[in-house]
Amino acid sequence: MSDLPPDLPRLRTLETWLAMSLERVRRTIADTERREAEERYGQEHRPPAPDWLIEMGLGGRDPVYVHVGGCHMAGKRSRGVARDQALRAVTEGVDACPHCRPDTELGVLD
Repeated sequence: MSDLPPDLPRLRTLETWLAMSLERVRRTIADTERREAEERYGQEHRPPAPDWLIEMGLGGRDPVYVHVGGCHMAGKRSRGVARDQALRAVTEGVDACPHCRPDTELGVLD
C-alpha cells in the first residue's frame, strides 16, 4: 500500500508543493553559502589591528588613555594611531593604560 494519493489531481498538487519546497530550500542554501562566503572574505581581508590606540573621553575631545593595540581594556572610543602619536601623547601627559603598559613598550621612563 502506497502512502501517496491514488488520483492524478492530488499527485499533481503534491508534485507542485514538493517543487516549491525544493526551490525554497535551494534558495536558502544559496543565501547561506553567499553569506558564509562574505563572512570569510571579510575575515580574510580585515585590516590588521593597529599597534597603538588612543582612547578618547566622553564627547571624543580629550584623550584619556594610550593603549597597546589589542588591549582588552581599550574602550569603544579608541582609535588606532602611529607609534610617534602614541609616544607624543604619553610624553604630553595622557595616561598610559595600567594593564597593557604602553609607556614601557614605547620606552618612556618615569
